[in-house]
Amino acid sequence: MSTSLTIGVLALQGAFVEHISLLQRAAAALAQQNAPLLAETSLHFIEVRTPAELAACTALILPGGESTAISLIAERGGLLEPLREFVKVQRKPVWGTCAGLILLAESANKSKSTGQELIGGLDVRVQRNYFGRQVESFEAGLKLSFLEGQEPFHSVFIRAPVVEKVLSAGELAAVGGETVNAPAKKATKAQVEILGRLPGRAKTLRDQTTTAEDLGEDGDIVAVRQGNVFGTAFHPELTGDERIHSWWLQEVLKASRES
Repeated sequence: MSTSLTIGVLALQGAFVEHISLLQRAAAALAQQNAPLLAETSLHFIEVRTPAELAACTALILPGGESTAISLIAERGGLLEPLREFVKVQRKPVWGTCAGLILLAESANKSKSTGQELIGGLDVRVQRNYFGRQVESFEAGLKLSFLEGQEPFHSVFIRAPVVEKVLSAGELAAVGGETVNAPAKKATKAQVEILGRLPGRAKTLRDQTTTAEDLGEDGDIVAVRQGNVFGTAFHPELTGDERIHSWWLQEVLKASRES
């Protein structure tokens, strides 16, 4: 019996077209490899702008862009609460890149005075624009644990956040000031997994008096997963490399088989 899965990309602002293009390439590559998970399963990719379109989705990508703008448009369009339901109650597979990672965090620092609504889903605190302004954007090769044995992933960082802290129970109530928190929803027993770090602590790029050794050898956290939620601080959709999209599609397919 054939199964049809609809993968959505939130299309309110940001690099949603690029995500759909790489999803299509990843699906085609998996089909050529005769991936067992694709047997008797058809994949459809759609742009999501309304609650009805979101409800049709098996999984969702939140693209890079401007997190404040995305959250404001989602709120005005009646999408913010359906997104929280999708991520934190229905627990469907979700991936956020850059701005998408910010939106999926339970807590975010350096938020604008105009306010920032978060969706939540990842028990982490992120810091926005960690590496500086857009002119300080950069590219780096990353060794990612889920692409083990493969070449480093050439990643693009544009006004990128980092995960500054993995949160434990009760930590959200202790923050304030420029920090914003997502509203509480159904708890998950899944733990936060760190899937990628930026080697050499790239903060040293803008602070020449601080060394990587001073800051620690592990590096900044730029990829995490917690249960159904995956987040990357960088922009895989801007690289032309579909490997992460391929990996994530296979995770979506696994989740659909187990549900």
